[in-house]
Amino acid sequence: MKVYTTDKIRNVVILGHGSAGKTSLVEAMGYLGGLTSRLGKIEDGSTLSDFTDEEKKRGISIRTSVVPVEWNDYKINILDTPGYFDFQGEVEEAMSVADGAIIVVSGKSGIEAGTEKAWELCEKFKLPRMFFVTDMDIDDVSYRKVVEDLEASYGKKIAPFNMPWREDGKYVGYINTIQKKAFRWSGKDAVPDEVPDYSKEYLDKYNDSLMEAVAETSEEFMDRYFSGDTFSEEEIRAAARLAIQFGDMVPVEQGSGIIVRGVYTLMDDVIKYLPSAESRPMSGINTKTNEIFEANFDVLKPKTAFVFKTIVDPFLGRYSLVKVRSGVIKSDDTMYDAVSQEEFRIGKLYIMQGNKTAEVPELHAGDLGALAKLGSVKTGDTLSTKTTPVTYARMDLSVPYTYMRYRVDNKADIDKAAQALQKIAAEDPTIRSVNDSADHQSLIYGLGDLALQVVQSTLKNEYKVEIQLEKPKVAFRETIKKNSDVEYKYKKQNGGHGQYGHVKIRFSPLEDKTIPYEFTEAVVGGSVPKNYFPAVEKGIAESCDRGPLAAYPVVGVHAELYDGSYHPVDSSEMAFKTAAKMAFKEGFMEAGPVLMEPIVALKVTVPDTYTGDVMGDLNKRRGRVLGMNPTAAGKQTIEAEVPQMELFDYCTTLRSMTGGRGEYSYEFVRYEQAPSDVQSREVEARAAKAAEGFTEG
Repeated sequence: MKVYTTDKIRNVVILGHGSAGKTSLVEAMGYLGGLTSRLGKIEDGSTLSDFTDEEKKRGISIRTSVVPVEWNDYKINILDTPGYFDFQGEVEEAMSVADGAIIVVSGKSGIEAGTEKAWELCEKFKLPRMFFVTDMDIDDVSYRKVVEDLEASYGKKIAPFNMPWREDGKYVGYINTIQKKAFRWSGKDAVPDEVPDYSKEYLDKYNDSLMEAVAETSEEFMDRYFSGDTFSEEEIRAAARLAIQFGDMVPVEQGSGIIVRGVYTLMDDVIKYLPSAESRPMSGINTKTNEIFEANFDVLKPKTAFVFKTIVDPFLGRYSLVKVRSGVIKSDDTMYDAVSQEEFRIGKLYIMQGNKTAEVPELHAGDLGALAKLGSVKTGDTLSTKTTPVTYARMDLSVPYTYMRYRVDNKADIDKAAQALQKIAAEDPTIRSVNDSADHQSLIYGLGDLALQVVQSTLKNEYKVEIQLEKPKVAFRETIKKNSDVEYKYKKQNGGHGQYGHVKIRFSPLEDKTIPYEFTEAVVGGSVPKNYFPAVEKGIAESCDRGPLAAYPVVGVHAELYDGSYHPVDSSEMAFKTAAKMAFKEGFMEAGPVLMEPIVALKVTVPDTYTGDVMGDLNKRRGRVLGMNPTAAGKQTIEAEVPQMELFDYCTTLRSMTGGRGEYSYEFVRYEQAPSDVQSREVEARAAKAAEGFTEG
């Protein structure tokens, strides 16, 4: 592929609900652009953008793919994103480097939760956008209904640029709203024809809406519009391009990726109406001078590039995907990572073409490319030069709240699993692995259950490591509510020196439940020598790791050593530590032991119509609703405090209740005493495991 200058590049992200037809559209665009000689099929696993084993097996997009297509002496960098919310991080990575968007809407299904989410993301990232309505090859699919629904949702911005033409149930051509002309397909060509009578009413309606939108782009056009003047096609297209780039107009086009109809026109209009990178402002920080660096995709400024994605593939290798934000990057350039403060030679430059790479000599500002084997470079890093070190703001990625406990089937594979999870997390930063040492479990976090299942399957198929996903242990804590006073004498004689340690300890609850214990001593007369105090405290500390009630960590206990005795020969640090541990166990159980459960502050944002269902569900989860605040676009944010153990399956439940339109977040706020039934279940479960000889590892 040849080198393209900034003005000849279009970076376009493909968005939409799962199974709306995004991948089929990208396949058609690649086919028309000459990347393939035959159309791949999702069911065959032969598409350009869904090439991993998991994507082929599941028939869905799991990660963002970059597919550059040459079209009429322009380059369209297509970013095909997943439609399932579990892979939202992939979408956000693509949004951070896109300059325009195509929102794909299924003609059969109409506006779905993924459509609404795509619009919200475009608003957040201030991206010009177009709609492409698929399934026009199906006779009973209504384009008009989809347009009406879009107008109802997004108002006068919606501007149909064309409409389908059907004869005898067959999709035979399209009608151009701007030109008010019909075109019939004849082989690969579209030849002019008469507008069918049944379409004239809607053609006039769509054209009137378009002319009104064009008129609003300037006072001169508004005056001409009201005086009955008409606009030339050139004036309409120029005004439409300006309105689209400012977000005041959103074109709607239609077709079918499966039979490659309407895609030619779409690609032409991507070039005509969506902007190149040079029209978008971009600034970073010069870390040497601490001044703002206005990059603005200017090829004359020092070279900088932003790493928006990392690929770590057992077969492809490791690639850092970048968007050049200033200057021109060439093969063998020396670059500098201001985050890691490392300088390195980048070697060869590549462009990704689905699962293949092609070498290029240089990349101009605004272009997307790939750099190989930059092991220390991570997603979100900035590459620049050491003389002008620059950093750009990192991406704002979704926070994962769904998590599962995992166990590695073969203990010999524990290190291998950890390394594989690091590679998976490098590809998708919304996947996190956490070693929860306090509760003796390993956890994987993701944006949904499907994301975690994909991790499990990827580990097995690509890294040859098998893990089991289980319901995680809740991070309960144990504490006491009363005082106790206990004495324990540890005495052991088995030939030679014996073991002797004798302690008297008072236990009482602490107000501060954020610390495990507080140890003090009030020994008088040397009944316990000072050199044994640290051993007693160590016994208390080790006891707090696994409490006597249900083997959870202990918090909020004050232990005061006030008396005891020792033997001049048989006493030892080990003996006093053992005596303290036994005294702790006895004293804790006499001091009104209780389980404390973690409470989180939960925020749930849903459309108004779902608030009743959500609050009812929260009540079932022992939640306390604190209030409800209206947000933009007819939504409400419900604030509540909920026991964390009740949120185990909340992601799936919320999506089911709201059709995927609900979002939530939470953060830990405090521990509260667990209800007696919850405590009883945990104590019984601990006793059952102890009877089986089970130990956590």
